[in-house]
Amino acid sequence: MTRAVGAEATTINAIADPRVAAASVRAVLDAVRGIRRPLVLIDGPSGAGKSTLADALSASWPGGPPALVRLDDAYPGWSGLERAGLELARTLVPPVRRGAVGTWRRWDWARGAPADLVRLRPGSPLIVEGCGAFEVGGAASGTVRVWIDAADVVRKRRALGRDGGAYDPFWDLWERQWRHYVRRTAPAARATVRVSATAM
Repeated sequence: MTRAVGAEATTINAIADPRVAAASVRAVLDAVRGIRRPLVLIDGPSGAGKSTLADALSASWPGGPPALVRLDDAYPGWSGLERAGLELARTLVPPVRRGAVGTWRRWDWARGAPADLVRLRPGSPLIVEGCGAFEVGGAASGTVRVWIDAADVVRKRRALGRDGGAYDPFWDLWERQWRHYVRRTAPAARATVRVSATAM
């Protein structure tokens, strides 16, 4: 792990090693230290290891786990990457940051339709993980942005291997949306912590 100075991001390599995975968690916890109600956004391409890192961070959070929102539960279908980020940037983060109840709507993947409305009370730290997570936080203060990436061949193998073939027909569609998001917002340049997971 190398810790950069000033406004540059902390960079960590190969989260597959348990010791380095622990270093990734420590880097994020170091970054949130002193923030009263931190917002942690974990972004990166499909299959890079965002959920794994979010789970490890949540389990290690001092004083009990923070609220965790997974964008996989909120994307409105396979064409909904951008829409989910923009929607939660309106309904979830701003209300919670001003001390009100934030909301987001689950997506029922089996029915291909909206599901229940989730209400999130303010007061706890919040982690949002998923493709496009940086969009959710906008320019909110007290935000730690974690960018996690992996080699294309590694992340594709991981992503397609975990869904029993359900993801296979949609990989190219999702990748096009993802690459559009990257071109439009240059998310990696805004990261507080960067994790390279090429060995996962």
